[in-house]
Amino acid sequence: MKKTISVIIVMAMATVKVSAQSNKILFIMSAADTLELNNGEKLRQTGVFLNEFYLAYKSVTEAGYTVDIATPNGIVATIDEESIQDKYWKNSLNVKKEAISFTKTNSLFNNPITLEKALEKKSEYIGLIIPGGQGLMVDLKDDNNIPILLKYFAKENKPTGLICHAPSLILTIPKNENPYIGFKVNSVSPIEEFVIERFIMKGKPENRKTARGLRRLGLKYRSGLPKANYAVKDRNLVTSQNPFSGSSFNKLYLEALTEYLSKE
Repeated sequence: MKKTISVIIVMAMATVKVSAQSNKILFIMSAADTLELNNGEKLRQTGVFLNEFYLAYKSVTEAGYTVDIATPNGIVATIDEESIQDKYWKNSLNVKKEAISFTKTNSLFNNPITLEKALEKKSEYIGLIIPGGQGLMVDLKDDNNIPILLKYFAKENKPTGLICHAPSLILTIPKNENPYIGFKVNSVSPIEEFVIERFIMKGKPENRKTARGLRRLGLKYRSGLPKANYAVKDRNLVTSQNPFSGSSFNKLYLEALTEYLSKE
């Protein structure tokens, strides 16, 4: 009898341990704050697009998941000033105020871990989210940790969410090693990239034409209309198009988490 009780206790403790480790999502964000345009002739403030981060963060935490935030060298992420404009928040201006306050006061946001630390802890995470913004085209695209982490989450079939410009990071994985060849994928659309460059940034960044790069690599690119609330889920990969795609992304990402946990 005592032996049976001991086994039950050990099993219960193991279950608690697994449960404690099985609800954490890793957010990776850019730490860049400046974007070169027109071959370096023009500099523009950049960073993470606020609602692409905060709406995803709010969605998973309200669903009961915990979060780690990682950036290159553990530098606090800069928020792209463009993303604070009301037009990106539609009828959610109260959420915008909440998001701005969060970036100023939240200890998690203001004390990110390094990507190297995230790599060490990778087995603790059940999912990965990388918010968009032009900043990631400056630093994350050249960070050696990114393809390693993407390949790990793909191998383990852990939900991976890439928002707006973040699907371009799939291009950091060599084709002969790339687990996402043949997947359906979405990202900032060619028309949206053109509008951003011509009318918002008024200059061309070095890294662009995201959709073309994904197609050439062998992914099946899909997109909605400009400013559409559009996202795509294919197996463990969830990708979305723009700052207006938050609700579609969040719905599909939570579905992916539920599917993953049901198989564990």
